[in-house]
Amino acid sequence: MSENATDRVQERMPAYESKMDPKPDYEPRFPGVGKLKGRVALITGGDSGIGRAVAVLFAREGAKVAIAYLDEHEDAEEAKRLVEAEGSEALLIPGDLGRKDHATEAVEKTVERFGRIDILINNAAVQYIDAPIEDELDEEQLRKVMDTNVLSYFFTTQAALKHMGEGAAIVNTTSVNAFKGNDMLVSYSTTRGASLAFTRSMASALADRGIRVNAVAPGPVWTPFIEGSMPPEMVEGFGEGTPLGRAGQPWEIATSFLFLASADGSYFTGQTLHPNGGKIVGA
Repeated sequence: MSENATDRVQERMPAYESKMDPKPDYEPRFPGVGKLKGRVALITGGDSGIGRAVAVLFAREGAKVAIAYLDEHEDAEEAKRLVEAEGSEALLIPGDLGRKDHATEAVEKTVERFGRIDILINNAAVQYIDAPIEDELDEEQLRKVMDTNVLSYFFTTQAALKHMGEGAAIVNTTSVNAFKGNDMLVSYSTTRGASLAFTRSMASALADRGIRVNAVAPGPVWTPFIEGSMPPEMVEGFGEGTPLGRAGQPWEIATSFLFLASADGSYFTGQTLHPNGGKIVGA
């Protein structure tokens, strides 16, 4: 992390990747081999962080990509440029996925543009450092976390399933905090527990339709989440407490999404991959 990282804390959630120092590393490491050729992916929170890395990697592997995001337009335009630089197509869809009408609209716009939807990546999320639970919680903030991190997954999945058939895949972002808990991120960790239960339940519900549902549970990763939600003393040295001694980079997480979304993961459903720097948690 750069010497002036503590000066780059952003008082906004979602925060901007364009303002981060140093920038997250999204770039795929290997040539594409067509693992997603002919497929269409809708990636929520695809403008930055893990979502951007997934979008670029999927594009390299041949997918057309719809990127749903809130209002970080500069980040989204850069993500679109990166997808197109991989020789693919990108569609940007701004708006609040915590509203059912917009989540439905995002799916319909994807199908209208690309004619189908094969892969849904439920990744959009926010997090905040919580006050002690016995203190008065900010109700509006708490509802925003629940709407973004839980309800958007329900709404987007519900709309997408109308267009998804056998061989389709859904991958949900959860977190190491769903397994180990986090006393400073109680609301966020709770929602990630919900996305884990959602994954397992939907995997059972959709197995007979040939639609696989899995999850990825990242540990500490250098994304806009960090500068957008943490004070300077937490940003400095972020991730050094992992067994590997560092935070992960978004490209290191994106490979798990590719595995689960492609035929490589054809015997996986209801499962969770753990790119977390070596933290041992219950699966």
